[in-house]
Amino acid sequence: MPRPPKIRRVEHIPDVTYFKPQGVPLRNLEKVVISFEEMEAIRLKDREGLDQQASADRMGVSRPTFQRILTAARAKVAEALTAGKAIRIEGGIYRVSKKGRRHRGPPW
Repeated sequence: MPRPPKIRRVEHIPDVTYFKPQGVPLRNLEKVVISFEEMEAIRLKDREGLDQQASADRMGVSRPTFQRILTAARAKVAEALTAGKAIRIEGGIYRVSKKGRRHRGPPW
């Protein structure tokens, strides 16, 4: 039996959870889904400029796990940008660390 996934800490839930190319109706676009923990990995590493260990510590995961999350997130963003797909941020197994409540999906 596989091990249950570890709940990751997320400090920031973005206000905007959908991005799409301009001028194309959403119904005509393929979508790429990025989980909240993948978005958090991008935020910590690329926006805040933290190193991998510091980012992993903030998310409560090991450095190799953080690297896997970040690699998956960057691949999805690259796919969306180069193929003209919409990006939806949703889901995952995480808890919002500032509120201290556990979530298994969007917090709303």
